[in-house]
Amino acid sequence: MPARLAVVKLIRMDNVRLGIIGMGNIGRYHADYLRNGKVKRCELVAVCDAVAPLDHYKPLKIFTDGEALIKSGAVDAVLIATPHFQHTTLGIAALEAGVHAMVEKPISSHKADAERLIAVAQQHPRTVFGGMFQMRTEPRYQKVRKLITGGDLGQIVRLNWINTDWYRTEAYFVSGGWRATWKGEGGGVLLNQCLHNLDTLQWLAGMPRRVRGFCQLGRFHQIEVEDHVTAYLEWANGATGVFVSSSGETPGTNRFEIVGTLGKLVLENNQLRFTKNEVDMIEFSRTAKQGFAKPDVWDIEIPFENAVLPHAIMLQNFVNAILDGEPLIAPGAEGIHSVELANVMVYSSLRGETVELPMDGAAWAAQLERLIAESKVQKKVMQVEAADFTASFRR
Repeated sequence: MPARLAVVKLIRMDNVRLGIIGMGNIGRYHADYLRNGKVKRCELVAVCDAVAPLDHYKPLKIFTDGEALIKSGAVDAVLIATPHFQHTTLGIAALEAGVHAMVEKPISSHKADAERLIAVAQQHPRTVFGGMFQMRTEPRYQKVRKLITGGDLGQIVRLNWINTDWYRTEAYFVSGGWRATWKGEGGGVLLNQCLHNLDTLQWLAGMPRRVRGFCQLGRFHQIEVEDHVTAYLEWANGATGVFVSSSGETPGTNRFEIVGTLGKLVLENNQLRFTKNEVDMIEFSRTAKQGFAKPDVWDIEIPFENAVLPHAIMLQNFVNAILDGEPLIAPGAEGIHSVELANVMVYSSLRGETVELPMDGAAWAAQLERLIAESKVQKKVMQVEAADFTASFRR
């Protein structure tokens, strides 16, 4: 055995050759900052898209098939930014080929597919598998997480996130044949627009124990998937929460409120305020001598800056993980949590009942197949004006 180990050689890379699969809005955005040198020790060498013209990316290698790019030998890693259902198949193809994979959100369209992708990743532990959840790099959420994990907020008892600042017009939905369909996306506002918020929610508070979703399908748009959502959540410690989202409401709201036994955090309008109790509210209640007394509080505004190019921060971390073994900010396997939350809110709504977590991924996959089979939508795709979508990154 020692002799056999002696012949094993580790190949040391000094640079990561990266390919992007999927050159829609987000793929082009990634390509722009990479070509501008915003990620060190990373060279964009190839791009791939089945339909978009890519000649202007020459002299980069051009592909029309993602698996062909993966098997070409031209890349060490890929960034997968295709329509949702391809994330699983391309992710698996990359990992099995020993090509490191960064997958855009969602890592899969549904939980059962995410489980398949994660199982393959576990079989190839030396191949780096990351999820593009760049909101984890934002100082506002990092500070909230530090307050929670540091005990400053006490035990969480309630959270509310009104997250309706996702307004989209009909032009958005007709800009791609895959958009807002069960077959093309697997869901609507939950799986597409606010999946980053669902990832952030569970990253901060953990996964709830049960969920009751109320989803309206195509309330505001000519689509078959959910565009207006209210969900009730319960955690194992008794904490409760409400998550509200919509792609048809304007002016929208983005207000995140977390209440703990030691105070309340409110994140809204680019301000983070902490109203801190001097005494734990439950302990105060037990020991107070007056029926209408309240703990004294401190009202604190917590300053923060915005992250600079958060997507590039995530990709730099991915490159560092490949070359140096740096821990990932968002390991790909953690992407299953936001997928499960998006799935269960719709599944609960369609069933008309509360669903315990972890949910049965196979049951939702079967429901989704029925929705696809019964779909009567005939999608018309139209050319629409180009727009700057980057304002939607920071929520």
